[in-house]
Amino acid sequence: MVDVPTLVLSAIRFAVFLLGAGVSWVSYKAYRRTGERFLRNATVGFAIITVGVFIEGVLFNFFSLDLTTVHIIESLAIGIGLLVLHLSLRP
Repeated sequence: MVDVPTLVLSAIRFAVFLLGAGVSWVSYKAYRRTGERFLRNATVGFAIITVGVFIEGVLFNFFSLDLTTVHIIESLAIGIGLLVLHLSLRP
């Protein structure tokens, strides 16, 4: 049986994943409409961050990795995604 805090965390992670996927999709549609390079890179950055959130949940729930390792992996994905976003916003 899953305890309540783990269930709540999983539900929040799933909601964040859906929001990230939505932002990535809107960014991708904007890129397809305009062809702007920075929107393509923003799409990639948002997608990397979203995948990081997804991977954290999968690694924690299904592979039973310790919380520190899972957070390190997620933090790396978020850092890389934010770097891509930063580079996409530079002139």
